[in-house]
Amino acid sequence: MIDDALTQLDHINMKGAKIVKEILLEAQDMAVKDHNVEFRSNLHISRAISSKGEHDKAIRIHAKGRYGIMNINYNHFYVCLKEGPPPKQEVVTGYDQAREYIENQRKRTIIRGL
Repeated sequence: MIDDALTQLDHINMKGAKIVKEILLEAQDMAVKDHNVEFRSNLHISRAISSKGEHDKAIRIHAKGRYGIMNINYNHFYVCLKEGPPPKQEVVTGYDQAREYIENQRKRTIIRGL
């Protein structure tokens, strides 16, 4: 649920965690105001995507008439919230993966073979 994500982000002392927390709170408010979600805590994060945004160049002036060119990069962060509990995830153990691998190996055939 979204409350669990927010409490985890509270304990992470990084710049990105604070930004993501603000984004999640804003998305939660938008869901309640604009999309008729009844309860704030009944949301889960179905998708979170980050992509490149615009970039700018700036000049940083140094001593003795020298300068440096700085690249300023921006990015976009998209969050999709859905109402209700998150879907159940299957727990796949190493034994299950090994059994599936062996089954796939046994199903192999040589094309145009004897």
